Amino acid sequence: MSRMVLAYSGGLDTSVILKWLIEERGYEVICYTADVGQGEDVEAAVTKAYDTGAVEAFAEDLREEFVADYVWPAIRANAVYENYYLLGTSLARPVIAKGLVQAAERYGAEAISHGATGKGNDQVRFELSAYALNPDIRIVAPWREWSMRGRADLVEYAEKHDIPIPVTPEKPYSTDANLLHISYEGGVLEDPWVAPPPGIFEMTVDPEEAPDQLQEVVIEFEGGTPVAVDGERMSPAELLGRCNRLAGAHGIGRVDLVENRFVGMKNRGVYETPGGTLLHHAHRAVESLTLDREPAHLRDRLMPEYAELVYNGFWFSPERTALQNFMDDIQSPVTGEARLRLYKGNVITVGRRSPTHSLYDEETVTFEAGGTYDQSDATGFIRLNALRLRLGSHRGSG
Repeated sequence: MSRMVLAYSGGLDTSVILKWLIEERGYEVICYTADVGQGEDVEAAVTKAYDTGAVEAFAEDLREEFVADYVWPAIRANAVYENYYLLGTSLARPVIAKGLVQAAERYGAEAISHGATGKGNDQVRFELSAYALNPDIRIVAPWREWSMRGRADLVEYAEKHDIPIPVTPEKPYSTDANLLHISYEGGVLEDPWVAPPPGIFEMTVDPEEAPDQLQEVVIEFEGGTPVAVDGERMSPAELLGRCNRLAGAHGIGRVDLVENRFVGMKNRGVYETPGGTLLHHAHRAVESLTLDREPAHLRDRLMPEYAELVYNGFWFSPERTALQNFMDDIQSPVTGEARLRLYKGNVITVGRRSPTHSLYDEETVTFEAGGTYDQSDATGFIRLNALRLRLGSHRGSG
């Protein structure tokens, strides 16, 4: 029998896929569960995989790798897709795909499989990443191949094959979680006019119910990478988790948008990214002191291209790598601290400092008498910059 590695969560979709790969395609299936901080019981998923027929099953803790090698590079790039989305799901898919491909190599499997549907971005992200890492890998995407078309079909298949189905009430939407964010889409959220149901959010309190007292937090960066919160240094996953708790307690990081999927359709997505939102603002604050204007402006022009590459699944592409090299290179002076206030859904920057890399010079910018700046120098500067405007105006009036 041919061997297959399945990206397995233990939910309805991947449990049905596991049985379908065994019964309908004749594979020996190894189930791979990636822990990227989704908060689920990964060991329970392993047990369920064996009970459903997997020949091997294991979970791998990818939390530190996910944050250090995927989230932090995006933070250094200030990556935001279509002005709002901090790429929580997009960043998790390549690290999971890498784990899948490595598991296939370890177990001598010829193919991998995933539970992404044929309508979304995740199928593209998983498969582009896998092909970039192993161009000869075979990929089976059941949602594009089987006859089942919806949840009811999956429930019927699960009951027919004695696959346990959670007895908890079904949420009228789907969710995807990792250490950076939770996304909500589908179901009642498919109408972009309908507000998210009360109680939908899991990482953030409602801003109206957040504390009436603001809270200050200090984030420290070295070379554009977060390293400490309130003076305490910690690992990447620990630091992001701390920021999630701090910002989430104040209702920070909620986004509701209609975005353009790579496959061509528009999709309404609701996201909460508390720690990522806090770190994005803190990073911008330290950059404002330490990053020269022209590299900063060039990076900001390139950032939408970078974010689109990540969103569309091209993490392992040469163009994303080239852009990352540029983003990281200009981050070397971005070392310092940002002080922020958290209050009822808002992140307010109130201070920033960099004793070793600041480009801010009080003697130059002061409005008081003295200083190092000769104001008369501005006369020639303005006249030179106005020259083409004046010549153009003369031509237009003539």
